[in-house]
Amino acid sequence: MGKETIYKNDGRKVIAQHYDDYLKTFDFEVERVYVETSYGKTHLLVAGPPEGKPIFLFQGGNCINPMTFSWFLPLVEKYRIYAPDTIGHPGNSDEARISAKDKSFAEWIKELMDYFELEHCAFVGPSYGAGIILRLATYMPERIDCAVLVAPAGIKLGSKLKMIKEILLPLVLFHGTSSQKYLDKIANHMSDYSMKEMDKTIIGDVFKHVKLEQDMPNLTTKQELQNYHSPTLLIAGKKDLFFPEKRVNNTARDIIPNLIDFKSYDMGHFPSDEYLLRINQDILAFLQKFY
Repeated sequence: MGKETIYKNDGRKVIAQHYDDYLKTFDFEVERVYVETSYGKTHLLVAGPPEGKPIFLFQGGNCINPMTFSWFLPLVEKYRIYAPDTIGHPGNSDEARISAKDKSFAEWIKELMDYFELEHCAFVGPSYGAGIILRLATYMPERIDCAVLVAPAGIKLGSKLKMIKEILLPLVLFHGTSSQKYLDKIANHMSDYSMKEMDKTIIGDVFKHVKLEQDMPNLTTKQELQNYHSPTLLIAGKKDLFFPEKRVNNTARDIIPNLIDFKSYDMGHFPSDEYLLRINQDILAFLQKFY
């Protein structure tokens, strides 16, 4: 474990610098903890009051943990946040990828929770991170007190044709030319023209220096979640190319037994600051009632 690499050339150094720089933008103390698991060494960011109720927060795919952590900063005031760098994604965990199509991620999470002596807790995950939570809901639902899934993978995919046109083709052209205009196109389509310049730069360097994870988490079935009854909040974007609200809505209502609420916003896959404010209000209200 840990001998494979997802980085090209000096990519590890470039991404590590972005990671450290992003952490410096946080105005609270962040502990950095390494946990040995059977899937490899895992690096976690731990923040929030030690006496606060625990929340596991999973990063989005093919980006760095502090970036998606920054979407949920209001949670740190009240809750104890455990945010692992997903193994096999950019960050400080080992690089041998974990399958998102079986119980591997559930077992990985269990080992992390056991390390911190947590029998069960709340979970929050955007994008790929939500797909990871759904793997836990499938195989170890008893570990989840409640869950928040934001722009979630693992439920329903957007139009492949649209993804090819709006993301894949500009990505191919960006790889071939390194032209800023193609990176701008990708960022604008991902965020509905609201991505921060710092995030855009990081995304560009991930494209340049990282072998991207191309496999999405398994699409979850109703049968898989038949034993999952924890309160769940789902938040989706109408302009999300990857997991659009229109496609996710009906499937989520069908497969998630205790879907408390489904919030829909006129946003892309990367929420703007305006939508993040509303999303965090939704999450805090949900946690206040169900956790």
